Amino acid sequence: MPTAHRPFPLKRAILGACAALPLLTAGTFAASALAADAPPVTLRMVPQADLKILDPMFTTNYVTRNFGYLVYDTLFGQDSHGVAKPQMVERYSRSADGLTWHFTLRPGLAFHDGSPVRAADCVASLRRWAARDNYGRAMTAAGAEWRVDDAEDGGRSFTLTLKKPFGLVLEALSKVSGMIPVIMPEKLAGQSPSQPVAEVNGSGPYMFKRDEWVPGSKVVFVRNPHYAGRTDDPDFLSGNRTGWIDRIEWIYLPDANSATAALTTGEVDMLELVPPDYIGPLRADGDVRVVEGGAYQANLIVNQLHPPFDNPKIRQAVLHAVNQEAVVAAMGYPPDLRLAHCATFFICGGANDTAAGSEPYRRPDPALAKRLLDEAGYKGEPVVVLLPTDYASLNAAALVAIQTLKSIGMTVTVQSMDWATLVARRAKKDPPASGGWSVYVTQAATFDANSPINNFMLGAACGNGMPGWPCDETLDGLRADWIRADTPEERRTRLDGFQERAYQVVPYVPLGQFSAAFAIRKDVKHADRLWGDVPQLWMLDKAAGEP
Repeated sequence: MPTAHRPFPLKRAILGACAALPLLTAGTFAASALAADAPPVTLRMVPQADLKILDPMFTTNYVTRNFGYLVYDTLFGQDSHGVAKPQMVERYSRSADGLTWHFTLRPGLAFHDGSPVRAADCVASLRRWAARDNYGRAMTAAGAEWRVDDAEDGGRSFTLTLKKPFGLVLEALSKVSGMIPVIMPEKLAGQSPSQPVAEVNGSGPYMFKRDEWVPGSKVVFVRNPHYAGRTDDPDFLSGNRTGWIDRIEWIYLPDANSATAALTTGEVDMLELVPPDYIGPLRADGDVRVVEGGAYQANLIVNQLHPPFDNPKIRQAVLHAVNQEAVVAAMGYPPDLRLAHCATFFICGGANDTAAGSEPYRRPDPALAKRLLDEAGYKGEPVVVLLPTDYASLNAAALVAIQTLKSIGMTVTVQSMDWATLVARRAKKDPPASGGWSVYVTQAATFDANSPINNFMLGAACGNGMPGWPCDETLDGLRADWIRADTPEERRTRLDGFQERAYQVVPYVPLGQFSAAFAIRKDVKHADRLWGDVPQLWMLDKAAGEP
């Protein structure tokens, strides 16, 4: 059994460089892959869930995030070392006190409809993003104001001013996951951030083919003829993302048997997320490569707007009852891809791995959990659990969670639905008895769990928009203190204080850590250059006309 602090692959990857890719240019494709007499190069991938929400600044759902990276672009993109590199930005400057930042866009950027990308689009998009995202809220708390510059550069320049130092500006603008700061046209970005934008008009490397979209079945993307790629080689989410593939099809196959069979027969080229029970068989398939992805944390999200989980003592009771090893084993991950216990709200083996405050929760204690329920005055209030039917690993984790809740005396009502429906349902703030919910299980990859600000589930600002709606002014203040820390040593000290408070108020319940895997056919090129948990499909290539 792995120890709780075994380094995970993503951490090792951060320490090494991503292999350089050949420089890609639009001219290369015009002369080769897009030749009139050549069939389009098509890549077919089974996504981890169905696509329903098209706005990556509205939800933390990974399917929407992945959609966003294909059809939108960002001002900065992280490379494989975790360094923020200019993406849409041509140049930028920072004042000596860090309170004023100037940005200028690269010339030639255009949206899918051919209209130019302007500074006004960036400012409107960033304001929309800041209304919902943890980084954006933290920047707003530091007095962030975005404005378009009145400069003779075609409307390509804009400025950020701050009232207080905020040392994570570039990290925020290159945020990898969880409400990524994509750039939309001003007329779309200006819509209410409380509702997802339904129209899609990005400036990313691919265009969404709405006319071929079959919800619950297929999503289609084709190359964006207006995309202006950078001149530097692609490296994770930075550099030229023009890509090799002409057409990308997401084929949604919720049945794990069907998805795996489609991969082994060559009907699809890739499974974004291999169902845990199929990792072993696919490892033995000579035509398929199984690649270990980044570390993930399974989580129980509890609704703190309504009883019973508005009481922190009841949340503590559940945390005391959880057996992490039982959860990740039930999810089906093999022993080499799971931890017996991870004693942190962050990622074990990651940069912010700390055990501060975790000692009382190192071993499951159902007796203590029952006593805390009694002390909290729990009187059998119904707990409505949302159970995903088409997400095998989360279904298994949720079933273990249901049994755990029942074992300590909670009254549980289970409502089954597909994952996409669950994602829409979790935004409802109604009481559980009136169409709302109490509990659901999800998972967060490293980029959504590895720091007090990246871990959106720890965002406890009262009035926040995160499902579960945690509210604790002390925890939110400690996170702000962590953000303001000037040195790594100071940040580390403040990190421990932050986590100690998190274990007291329990914004959510960690269920265990594992490493996911994706699978891809060996006739697809450059699979070894994929990195992290975001499927960088523009990195891949295959011969024209292949199935």
